[in-house]
Formats: sequence, structure tokens, C-alpha cells
Amino acid sequence: MLSLLIVDDEKNIRLGLQAMIDRQFAGKYSYLFAENGREAMELLARESIDIMITDIRMPVMDGIGLLERMQELPSIPAVIILSGHDDFPYARAAIRYQAKEYLLKPIVREELFAVLERLEEEAERRKGREEAAASSPAGNGDEAGGQLAYMLSQDRIDVEEIRGRLTGAGLGWLDEGYSVGLLKIPDSAGADALSLIVRAVKMLGGEEERWTACRDREGLLVIAAAAEGLLRRLSEQLSGNALLAARMALSSRASGIAQLRRSYSQARQVLKYFLLYPESELLSYAGLGDRSSGCPVPVDAVRRLSNILGTGKLQEMKRLLQQILDIRTVSRCEIGYLEAISRVLNEEVFDSVFRHYGEESIEILRLYRRAGHIENFDRFDDYYRLVEQLLERLDEYVAGVRGAHGERKDMQKAVEYLHEHFASDVNMAVVSNHISLNYTYFSQAFKEYTGESFSVYLRRLRLAKAKELLGTSDRKVYEISTMSGFDNVKHFTRVFKEVEGITPLEYRSRQLAHGAGRS
Repeated sequence: MLSLLIVDDEKNIRLGLQAMIDRQFAGKYSYLFAENGREAMELLARESIDIMITDIRMPVMDGIGLLERMQELPSIPAVIILSGHDDFPYARAAIRYQAKEYLLKPIVREELFAVLERLEEEAERRKGREEAAASSPAGNGDEAGGQLAYMLSQDRIDVEEIRGRLTGAGLGWLDEGYSVGLLKIPDSAGADALSLIVRAVKMLGGEEERWTACRDREGLLVIAAAAEGLLRRLSEQLSGNALLAARMALSSRASGIAQLRRSYSQARQVLKYFLLYPESELLSYAGLGDRSSGCPVPVDAVRRLSNILGTGKLQEMKRLLQQILDIRTVSRCEIGYLEAISRVLNEEVFDSVFRHYGEESIEILRLYRRAGHIENFDRFDDYYRLVEQLLERLDEYVAGVRGAHGERKDMQKAVEYLHEHFASDVNMAVVSNHISLNYTYFSQAFKEYTGESFSVYLRRLRLAKAKELLGTSDRKVYEISTMSGFDNVKHFTRVFKEVEGITPLEYRSRQLAHGAGRS
């Protein structure tokens, strides 16, 4: 039975989700509930949770705060985000924290059930791997592998404590020299993959070879071996096995327990380069050679790409993308260069479009989620093609939004509405709703049309009316404040003085004096 945590500040939603899931998956889940992110964190700290469904907008700690805090936990459940159509800024953050799925309210039963079935399969595979690792002679069930796993799981380590732990577990040979290999085992390999690989290492190494292995937090197999040749022979053997076609990332040679974390970090970095060398079975830190660490990220080209979205310049957009993701430059630079380009594309292009225009559909959002992380891809070509595909979709979408709203002269309608209703309780949400435009896009379009932000324009209208009434009537200041659309007289007086440099009463006195002088 899998454990499912439902986090929502409304009790009827929590119970409703449970009832919906129970009808489809009777007896499959044990349920826990939390009203907000803080309660959820308390449960996550003491309970083993497989899947978590959480709302985004909650009091005390919202869903994004919860996702951020969860990164501190040693084990993180699969997360499904529930949200409304107007929560896209939150959704971007959820994507950044690798939420498994983002579902819009009202929940479509079939979508939720499909996601749960997929996550159930992933959870079962993960549990199988963990059980295999725990029972393996070189997994967490073995003292040497267990101590290695402990060291790799610590954010900060005491070198002497680790030395004592590893030496006591028979790993003193690390002081003489070793290499670290990192294997990413495909999910299709099944739960027995770790045991099979460990058996292969034993057969290749015999009794003389010194090595140990464990799983890291992300399920990667870590092997520390005194002889680098053992790791290379293992890679060769696995390359001929269709089921266990695991890629190996190899650190440089090192000696001393204090260097073990550094070697592990090297192997993790090397693992990223399979994106550029997808046909390779083994990549080594030394084999990658000296790569430029000072490659300038083409920020200006990315911004140019963002600016021409929706303008009918698709071919120019594609040429810019070729320039930005030029494989010749990417190949001679450190992998951090490609990671930086991915971040800039996310921030300057994808985030910018959704920030200004809102999301067209959940399909585009799902495309964006995958394109937002290069680690989601096995090949650079696949990443490039998906980014290109997403840009084409966004280009078409932005052009459609701009064209439709430009033809209808929506901004003129918005201005007319403001002139008629500025004295009432009006705000940008009300006006954008009135002309059926996305809130964020409306904000940008209004400023482009009027040359002023919405708040400045509205304030100017209200002050103009207030000045008219101050000069032509004997109404009291608080009455004029209300008639001009201000919340209260205190706020009105402060805003009036900020803009005009004098109080409303001083303004009235000057107007009266000016009128008397003319007569």
C-alpha cells in the first residue's frame, strides 16, 4: 500500500479527493492530511510518504514554500500540484522544484487517475531498487557500502569522523588511491539491476580487487575501486547488455578519504556530458580534457529572440536559436555553459511569455516543463528540437494574442471604462476582466498604449477630478476624496501632496485667491 499525503486548507477538498481516489483505487493508498505547508512538513519529517497532492495557495506556508523546504529532506515524495488558471507564476516555481505534475482546477478525474497510475509505477520501481540495494552485499546492507552511502548523504562532513567510519568498515585502502565510477541505470532495467551489476563486479574483480558500492540519494550507483581498470572492464561488459545498458561516468584518480567527495562530484559532473556524447558508454573526467570555463552566455541573442516572438519572423528566430545553441561552442565549453543558456532561455523567453500573456493551454505548460531542464534529455539534439518546437508554438500564440487584441482596440475600451468608473472601487483586475484580457498582458499593453502604468493613469484621473471639485465647489475635503475614488481622506491628502506639493485645502485657497485676483 502506498502512502498519499493530501495538502489543502479546505477540508471538503481534502476529503473529496480522498473519496474520488478511493472509488477508483480502492485499498491502494493510506491517507494523511495537512491544512498547510507547515503541517505537511511536520508529517514529511516523521512519515514515509510516496505521493503528495498539494494546493498552491494556502495560509501559513503555501505550496511553493513547502516545495522549497522539502529540498532539505533526505527523501522527497512524488508531487502533484493543484492550482487555478491564474496561478502560473506559482506553477513556474513548481516546475523549478521538479513537481511531477501540474493539474488545473477543477480537477479532471481521468487526468488525476492517469497521473496516479504513472506515479504508482515509478514508486514501485523505486522501492524495488531500494530493497535490492539494501539486500545487496555491496549495498546499504553491507557495512562498507553503508558507510560510503552515509558519507555521500551528508551536506557537511567531519573528515576525522568519516575516516574512522570508513577505516572501521575496511576501506582504509582508499588512502592508497582509487577512482569513483557513477552508473545511471535505466528504469527499464528493473529492481534486480543493482544486484546483477554487483555480481558482475565480483566476477570481474575476483578476490583480489578492492572496491565498494552504494546508491546515492538520486538512485545512482556509486562504485569506488582501487583499480580504475575494474571500472572500465565493468563498463565494457555492461555495454553489451541490452537490459543493463548503464552509462558510466569516471572521476580522475585520487587518494585519501578526504578526496572522496571531490571524486564523487567529478563523476556527477561528467555524467552530464552524456547529453553531448549520447553514443558513449563511458566518459572520464580526464578524457573530457580542458574545456573553456569562460564562455560568455549569449544573453543579448536570447533577448533578441524574446523580442521577435509573435512578429512573423520565424526564420530569423530559428537562426538566432542556432546561434544560441551552436553545438560547436557548446562542445568546447564546460557543461555549465549549456546549463546557463538553459536558465537564460527560461527566464528571458519562456517565463517572459507566460508572465506577459498567460498560458495558452496546459499542453504548452507541459512542453515548457520538460524544456526547462537539460537533465530531462539524453541527447542534445532532443533538447534542441523541443526548445525549437516550443518557440514555434509560443510564436504562433503570441502573434494570435497580439493580433486579436490589437484589432479590437481593447485599450481604448479600457480607457473609456476608466473615465466612466474611476470614482468607484476599480482596479486593474476589474478593467482587464471587463475587456477579457490576461491581467499581466493587460498591464503591459495598457502602458504601451497610454505611456503610463495603470496605477499612475488612474491616480491622474482621480486627482484631476479632485482638483476640479476643489476649485469649483464648496464640498468638504472628505466628500471630494470619496467622489474622486480615494479610499479615505488621509490617503487622498497624502497622494495629493506628493503630486501637487501642497495639501487639498492649500490648493483650494490658491484657486480662490487666483479667482479673486482676476475679478
